[in-house]
Amino acid sequence: MKKMWKGNHAIGEAAMRAGCQFYAGYPITPQTEVGEYLSWRMPELGRTFLQAENEMSAMYMIFGSYACGMRSMTSSSGPGFSLKQEGISYMCANNYPAVLVNVQRWGAGLGTLDSSQTDYLRDTRCGGNGDCRVIVLTPNSIQETIDLMYIAFDLAEKYRNPVEILTEAALGQMMEAVEFPEFKERTEDLGW
Repeated sequence: MKKMWKGNHAIGEAAMRAGCQFYAGYPITPQTEVGEYLSWRMPELGRTFLQAENEMSAMYMIFGSYACGMRSMTSSSGPGFSLKQEGISYMCANNYPAVLVNVQRWGAGLGTLDSSQTDYLRDTRCGGNGDCRVIVLTPNSIQETIDLMYIAFDLAEKYRNPVEILTEAALGQMMEAVEFPEFKERTEDLGW
């Protein structure tokens, strides 16, 4: 049965159902509600939520948690994602999977809270210094965000590479009637 969900909350719930065991992030609008939702939802299921002291720390925390075999995710917005680029590049260089969520906002510098696709070129053509690439999934609805989140962890582990869900402020803030898939856990050993 479909229920009304806010986009950012749906991102968090979809990550939980996809098997996310560890989340590290830093609050930055318009994605702050992703972390707020996970801050109480993850402990309910015995999983780990950490609010990092900055964007770079959050990136390296998920680097370490995936090194320990935990399905891990971070989220941010444009200016914060810029700060994560070095960590993304290190994850690519070391063949570490991760799920990254970018809830974009418009404008250069600190930007504004309006909706935009200003991070599109950086995120789809780059993904960190040194010519590394990440898999980028770009949903067009909250339901599609949920569906893509559900496969993002599998893609990250299959290709041993970060996978980014590139959404934006309008999807993060609006509400939509959605259905969530059942909870799933990793069924295969990563082999490393």
